[in-house]
Amino acid sequence: MARAPAPEPRQTLAPERVAEWLARHPDFFVGREGLLQQLKVPHPEARGATSLLERLVHDLRERAESAEWRLEQLLESARHNEAQYRRIREMVLALLEAEDNDAMGQALATQLAERFRTPAVALWCPASLTDREPHPPQPPRHVLDDAAGTRLAALLDGRTSRCTRLTVTDWKRLLPHLPPPEQPGSCAISRLSLGEPLGYLVLASSDPEHFRASLDTLFTEYLGDVVARLLVRHGPAA
Repeated sequence: MARAPAPEPRQTLAPERVAEWLARHPDFFVGREGLLQQLKVPHPEARGATSLLERLVHDLRERAESAEWRLEQLLESARHNEAQYRRIREMVLALLEAEDNDAMGQALATQLAERFRTPAVALWCPASLTDREPHPPQPPRHVLDDAAGTRLAALLDGRTSRCTRLTVTDWKRLLPHLPPPEQPGSCAISRLSLGEPLGYLVLASSDPEHFRASLDTLFTEYLGDVVARLLVRHGPAA
């Protein structure tokens, strides 16, 4: 008696080929909605399976929530930038209204304390600039001497602007008009120049994290550019 032929081995398609074919035929399920309802996929948050349509709804909801979160982050960033712009604008306008360099220095200290939580400011100007003025500079302005200039240059370490730690000793030396903190703080230093060296601007805080070394110095450099121009404008030769 002849043997029945052995059944051919069952052939299955590789998942990659199925996915590739469906990607080339995105309209395959049109008219086959019943098939969509029969498909089962792993549930994203629990054991077991769920229908493909339920999984799609879940994924779309997650994407909508993620997009909403990103939009809120963008709006929050925009609100912060607008508030920062207004503070900078009001500070610059106050500096422009100052009648001389002493008034400008005092306005600078007031604006930074009130609008940017920076309680300590010093403006070091060389004798070549202050000698042309009718009166000695008043705090927060100081005449730049060799000791202060050497220390400020060392803290800058060859840069135009820098945020760094500020020891109690450096605080006493660079902000002599203000009582020093008990512990080291932090500072942002910017070199002032406009065709010629015009000194240094020092912003300081008793908080060691206020001016972290990782912070960007764009604001300090911008403020230094404004101050340098006002120093020259208020000079007798202006």
